[in-house]
Amino acid sequence: MATEFTERKRWVFFGLPFTFTKYIVKENMLTIDSGFLNKVENDCYMYKVQDVELITSLMERIFGLGTVVCYTGDTTHPRLELVHIKNAREVKNFILEASEQARMKRRTLNTLDIGADLGDMDVDE
Repeated sequence: MATEFTERKRWVFFGLPFTFTKYIVKENMLTIDSGFLNKVENDCYMYKVQDVELITSLMERIFGLGTVVCYTGDTTHPRLELVHIKNAREVKNFILEASEQARMKRRTLNTLDIGADLGDMDVDE
């Protein structure tokens, strides 16, 4: 298994990398580097990634591309998109495995608010 992926955002048609967005996926961090004149670099630790989704439109499938969506616990970007990248399935699987390993290494626990209303219940019961 690879320890790092570096992919570029591509045009859907012909899959050409004529954009200024680069995605770097490492074992402990996901980085999105975008922009030409005004550069923006956004990082997200792998242990914050909660779920990963792969989306491929018909045009993306024709040109061998895909979009990976990461749902995170990050406050600045709760939804990170790696848009129109090659090797999208491998990147998605890598992020899933790396995020699980990072959570186990840091011994973090994801909790969900299921909306249970305890207003009518007596806590002492």
